[in-house]
Amino acid sequence: MTISFEGRVAIVTGAGGGLGRAYALELARRGARVVVNDLGAGRDGTGHSDAALEVVAEIEAAGGQAMADGGSVTDPGQMEAMVARATHAWGGVHILINNAGILRDKSFAKMEIEDFRAVIDVHLVGSAICTKAVWAGMQAQNYGRVLMTASSTGLYGNFGQSNYAAAKLGLAGFARTLALEGARANIRVNTIAPTAATRMTEDIFPPEMLGLFRPDLVAPAALYLVSEDAPTGAILGAGAGVVQAANITLTRGVKLDEATPEAVAANWAAITDREGEIVPQSGAEQAMTILQRLQGN
Repeated sequence: MTISFEGRVAIVTGAGGGLGRAYALELARRGARVVVNDLGAGRDGTGHSDAALEVVAEIEAAGGQAMADGGSVTDPGQMEAMVARATHAWGGVHILINNAGILRDKSFAKMEIEDFRAVIDVHLVGSAICTKAVWAGMQAQNYGRVLMTASSTGLYGNFGQSNYAAAKLGLAGFARTLALEGARANIRVNTIAPTAATRMTEDIFPPEMLGLFRPDLVAPAALYLVSEDAPTGAILGAGAGVVQAANITLTRGVKLDEATPEAVAANWAAITDREGEIVPQSGAEQAMTILQRLQGN
């Protein structure tokens, strides 16, 4: 079965280069009309360029339809205007890929709170602003596909990236909740944790690995997660043509005979035993599993 995006309108933020560009190009190649959003800033969020216009030119040269948008994902008015322009031109927005991001890496001891706040603002709050701008329209048309961009740093941690990690794990939780809230309106919300050689990671990858981790090798997973038959609430890792599923799990737990810190220490091995662990589908399941343990199950 060929996955097509004919008749769909997609917004990709941070699409002036790297992963966003790869997503935009492949969406357009498969028939979508694409809004290429990019402020054109450096990876620390400063400066400006015409990166979005260049990607639009690439899409149009290949016979596709696209429009550039230079708005900041941190500005609700600019994101609402972007959605309004797309809706006026093409009738609505069906797909949103929240990809825009910045880096301000430092160990937490050396990091200014402003740098912590700036990264949260672009990645987490920016994704919320963009999603809010399309949400009502997706509800009204009873169709929407939203993709959040998390990271292995958010899921598992990485030295020198406390701000980035906080934002990225926040996005995974944000997506899981929206997957529940959007289900009735056929809005499916997923998360991707990509590994790719881009401007954001150019000084992390050894030169000999750059070709292995091309951004276009992440695009298949991303596009599946915004396709008509996409799942919802999934977290996929993707890089170098390898696709993985990540899950946030919960062990069965232990009913303590005495509720003391000492009892937690004494039962640590049993508490963290992963046999029989589950993947909760909502936060309410934690309370349900606690009740089961109280009942001896």
